[in-house]
Amino acid sequence: MSKEQRQVERLQLPFRVAFHISMQSVRIRFWRSVITAAGTVLGIAFLVSVLTAMMIQRNSGAITDPSEKYRMTWLVIMSLLVCLVGITNAMLMSVTERYKEIGTMKCLGAYDIFIVELFFIESALVGFIASVIGWFLGVLAVVLIKLFSEGFKVFSWISPGEVLLYLVYSIVIGTLLSVIATIIPAQVAARMPAAAALRVEV
Repeated sequence: MSKEQRQVERLQLPFRVAFHISMQSVRIRFWRSVITAAGTVLGIAFLVSVLTAMMIQRNSGAITDPSEKYRMTWLVIMSLLVCLVGITNAMLMSVTERYKEIGTMKCLGAYDIFIVELFFIESALVGFIASVIGWFLGVLAVVLIKLFSEGFKVFSWISPGEVLLYLVYSIVIGTLLSVIATIIPAQVAARMPAAAALRVEV
């Protein structure tokens, strides 16, 4: 096999291989992934709870204070930013724990883009699952609270179409949030020289 052919093989590592490695990483570092996902779950749950509460209030015919809407929007934005910082911190810790693994992969021929791809796939997977959980918890919390205060008539104020739309919003926002939070940790991991990564004692 020529040098050019070997080079092409290294550059064209299949996506399914990267996906499989990322899945294994999530499984092996399950509790680290749970900590990373917790930020997304809480942020998305808060976002969905606000949206669901506003939907119920609107459909019930209650008068909505415009200033309340702006205040809740501001709180949601701030909560998502806090989640972004939390996920970035958790991913940086994950990079620290995987110095030797990253160094080994680079010694075996992995390019920087492959390391970045691994972290992005892993964060997207965790973000997707955390978003679905966050959406469920957000809707459930508001429905239970309204059920105790308003009774079963609350179900007539819930629009299933809007609730499913919130699921789409949650998945898009939560997954994007996780991927954006991974940009800096992935760059740190990719730029690390193989020899330096193997020397680190964690």
